[in-house]
Amino acid sequence: MPWRLTDNPYYIFISEVMLQQTQVDRVWNKYTEFIKRFPDVESLASVSLKEVMPYWQGLGYNRRALYLHQSAQRIMDEFNGRIPSTVDELQSLPGIGCATASSICAFAYNSPIVFIETNIRSVYIHFFFNDSQCVHDGVLRPFIEKTLDRANPRGWYYALMDYGAALKKSVGNPGRRSVHYTRQTPFKGSLRQVRGSIIRYLTENGTISYEEVYINVVSSRETIDSVLKQLEKEGFIVVTDKTLSLA
Repeated sequence: MPWRLTDNPYYIFISEVMLQQTQVDRVWNKYTEFIKRFPDVESLASVSLKEVMPYWQGLGYNRRALYLHQSAQRIMDEFNGRIPSTVDELQSLPGIGCATASSICAFAYNSPIVFIETNIRSVYIHFFFNDSQCVHDGVLRPFIEKTLDRANPRGWYYALMDYGAALKKSVGNPGRRSVHYTRQTPFKGSLRQVRGSIIRYLTENGTISYEEVYINVVSSRETIDSVLKQLEKEGFIVVTDKTLSLA
């Protein structure tokens, strides 16, 4: 995994955002292409969203690309181009929650931060709560804190995540016994699919008319109009009386 072969905070920041709710094999090539096109915060912050989206297509959850672009601009404006190194600072950025902020601190700065993600959760449930159901993260955190390798948290967490992934193949997914476990809702026929179709069409075709959207996106006009309003509100698209385009 190329993001494990670097301690460049920007590269790790990009990888952690891409890895949110997305499998490693889907991220791998996209990460490499993205870093090649946008090698630092300044290069990402200085372009428009429409220049970013072609390098995000295929990863899904397009809102992350919007947040990543906005975060780059904030980092330039508020942190002099330096990726923040504390959880609080990172959480002040769009789309960065506690888990992602903590993972960035651990992997980019080797900080002894306690954090939980799905594979880490699986390891601790398997070893310490193997006969329990509905295990809460709050119960796991003291175990994670006590066992944390404070001299090398980066390497420790990488090992835990790899082991958690292996456990899922050998014993099933212990994480299913977490109170936080949820199955992903079907993509087909969902509003996520409509959003993704609209954004992909805009990415491929630039400025388009409403009629083009109605013709090329499979959904009702009512649903499409509702999604367009939400995308405009989020700052994803620019809408005029007759045309639509990415921001």
